[in-house]
Amino acid sequence: MTQTTTPAAMPDFATALGEIAFEAGKIILGHYGEDHTPVRRKEDHSPVTAADEEAEAHILRALSRLEPGAAVIAEEEVAAGHIAKIGARFFLVDPLDGTKEFLNRNGEFTVNIAEIRDGVPVSGVVYAPACNRLFIGDAEAGAFEIATDGGVYAPQKARAIAARAPAADGLVAVASRSHRDYKTEEWLASYKVKNFLSAGSSLKFCLVASGEADIYPRLGRTMEWDTAAGHAVLAAAGGSVCDLDGKALSYGKTEAGFANPFFVARGRI
Repeated sequence: MTQTTTPAAMPDFATALGEIAFEAGKIILGHYGEDHTPVRRKEDHSPVTAADEEAEAHILRALSRLEPGAAVIAEEEVAAGHIAKIGARFFLVDPLDGTKEFLNRNGEFTVNIAEIRDGVPVSGVVYAPACNRLFIGDAEAGAFEIATDGGVYAPQKARAIAARAPAADGLVAVASRSHRDYKTEEWLASYKVKNFLSAGSSLKFCLVASGEADIYPRLGRTMEWDTAAGHAVLAAAGGSVCDLDGKALSYGKTEAGFANPFFVARGRI
C-alpha cells in the first residue's frame, strides 16, 4: 500500500538522516564495482572492508555536523574498542549491514542509521543503494520509501508505506538469505505460511513495513545496530518488533554489549 505524499509530510530531521545514508551508499557503490575487494576479519571473525570503514567515517562526520556532541554507537567503532558513553538519546549506525551480501554481489546490503530515545528507535533510515530503495521511519510522521533511481536523493517524491494485515490464505514470511535455518522453519511451522521470501540485511524489516511480507523471525545473534533502523521503519509503518516473550525490543543495552535477544518482526498481525 503506497501513496504519493507532499514534501511537508517528511520531517526535516528524518530527511537529513536519509541524505546522510544516501551519501554513504554512494561511497559503498564506489567499491561495489571493484574486481577485487580486500577483506579482513574482526575479532568475532566477521568480515570488514574499506567500504564499511569509509561509509562509517562519512556518517560519523555528517552526524557530528547535524547533531554536535550526540553520542553515536557505530559498528566499526565498537569493533575498534571505541564505545561512546550514551544517555537517553543517541544514534546507532551500521554503515554496511550485510557485508556478506556486498561481497557476494547480490545487492541486498544496506546503510542503517537510527535515532534512539529512552530505548526506543524513534527515527531511522535503511538504504539499499544497489536496489535503489531508501526507507525512512519517523515515530510521529510515519514511514516512507524514496526511490533513488538515477543516483538522485529526492525526498519530495517520498511515498507513504504501511504494514498490512495478513491475507486469509496465509502469511508471507521473510527470512535471512545468509542465516535461515531449521530453528526458523520450526518456529514458523505454527503459522499458516503461504510463501517465503529471502532477503539480506535490514531489507527484511522494510519488506514487512511496505506490505510485501507479513512476518520476519530472527532466532540468531544480532546487534542493536543491525536492527534499530529497520525497527524504526517498521514501527512507523504500524508493525512491531518484539522478543519471543512479546516485549518490544529495546536499545542501549550496554550490559549486554548491545546484543539483541531473538525477536520477531510483524506487520499488522
